Amino acid sequence: MTAPPVSAPPTGPSAPPLNDTDLNRLQTLLDRLPAPLEPLDVSMLDGYLCGVLLQPQPVPAGAWLPAVFDIDGRPVPAGTPGMSELQGLVQRRHRELAQAIAGRQWFDPWVFELDEAALPLETTLPWAAGFATAMELFPTLMNKNAPEALEPMAVLYAAFDPEDLEDAEELLAEIESLEPPETLDEAMEDLVTSVMRLADVSRPQSAAGGRPKPPGPIRRPAPPPRRGGSGAKPR
Repeated sequence: MTAPPVSAPPTGPSAPPLNDTDLNRLQTLLDRLPAPLEPLDVSMLDGYLCGVLLQPQPVPAGAWLPAVFDIDGRPVPAGTPGMSELQGLVQRRHRELAQAIAGRQWFDPWVFELDEAALPLETTLPWAAGFATAMELFPTLMNKNAPEALEPMAVLYAAFDPEDLEDAEELLAEIESLEPPETLDEAMEDLVTSVMRLADVSRPQSAAGGRPKPPGPIRRPAPPPRRGGSGAKPR
């Protein structure tokens, strides 16, 4: 299924945030996509959309939507039920994140708690995996090699096993210099702050207005039920 192209992130009235019911519905629709498709789950989707929106030039929906429905970009069979609703929910989150990033405003990343023994970076790994997927498909931001992008990139890639980054020596060295987050709330704030710092590199503003701060306790959406699948996924 071919997504309609757009030339820029949607603008206009503020996008209503997806609530827990919307989030569960989004995961259900992703899970219903037929095999052998391997769609992103909602946490990976969230990181992926941030990576797409941080590119120096707007990425058309027709370029980024296929990977949402299948990590390898295979087409969705014609007549697959629920695709209009699924695209609508994905586009709502895309619009919501676009507005937050453009205004350097806090957003709640879709990160779901694992078991009590999980480290914060283990919990944020699915989100980071989605972000890394966007960087692989759309490498313009990475290829800028901007010095000021190194630290926020390192914060986002710190969730990965160092062996997965063996060809990125400069990034690895920066990761080793970082103090890992002690709590999940700290890790989530690191995600958002790093996104905004990268936005200052790829989409600079004349007056950026400072770093976003969470408005009180961080809201974590309830983890949506899912069928399982491949890749780094939240439980």
